[in-house]
Amino acid sequence: MDHKKILVMGVSGCGKSHIGQLLAQSIQYPFFDGDDFHPQSNVDKMRQGTPLTDEDRIDWLHTLNRLFIENECAVVACSALKPQYRDILRQDNEELTIVYLQGDFDTIWQRHQKRGNHWFNGKSMLESQFETLIEPNPNEAIFIDIRPTVEDVLNTIKHKLNINKECE
Repeated sequence: MDHKKILVMGVSGCGKSHIGQLLAQSIQYPFFDGDDFHPQSNVDKMRQGTPLTDEDRIDWLHTLNRLFIENECAVVACSALKPQYRDILRQDNEELTIVYLQGDFDTIWQRHQKRGNHWFNGKSMLESQFETLIEPNPNEAIFIDIRPTVEDVLNTIKHKLNINKECE
């Protein structure tokens, strides 16, 4: 299977932006961090520690879906916490490959506490993400344990995707 459209998903702090960017660089795909495409109203809510609603996310998810459709190859980092969010990302993009960065609350909360100057704010917001998360089915995504080193996580993803060529 060709893996030209790759979604790197998981709760905030699981490493999807960092891993997604490294993956994209290593296979020479364009990288898009979903966080960069939130409307200002969403960013303001998150800065105040207010979790986003489904309604807040709909237009944002359609924007990310267009990124996949408009690019021959792409890696997009997006939380994609619910099946209906992933369904939006797959619209007219059935070849989407989902890489789920899976980790437990304590591991991810420890990472959050080390992050500087990020608009995602507070333990309650991370708890909300875990409450909202409906993990993908094993046949829907490639599950990746985030506890190993970044290099090991990246190598595991590339091995499981069997990608070692550039976007053509």
